[in-house]
Amino acid sequence: MAPGSQPTAGQLPVTDIHDSSVHATPVPLPPAPVMTAAGDLLRALSAPLRIAIVLQLKDGPRCVHELVDALGVTQPLVSQHLRVLKSGGLVSSHRQGREMRYELLDEHLLSIVESAVDHAAEGVSS
Repeated sequence: MAPGSQPTAGQLPVTDIHDSSVHATPVPLPPAPVMTAAGDLLRALSAPLRIAIVLQLKDGPRCVHELVDALGVTQPLVSQHLRVLKSGGLVSSHRQGREMRYELLDEHLLSIVESAVDHAAEGVSS
């Protein structure tokens, strides 16, 4: 509604309830290195395929070919995203015979991803 105009049927007038004499108390923030690490973690999880990889690693280590089969994407694409997750400290790898097996480094990571997916699903289904 434009300033100075009257509300029409079904509209309520907009009232400015902000009191400029009241200032919110700042919320204490973690130290800068912690904030940086949190940003790095969220950046590493910013691609849907990386989220899918984390979910695939939920029940334990997987070889690249198992991830390729489960996700229906190419091996180079899976490997590229695994490199990002590994460089971000989210997964580790170890050689088993001729294959590399990848696993989550931290169960907290899985909680973050599952919470984000659950939250997104609520928004999509409503």
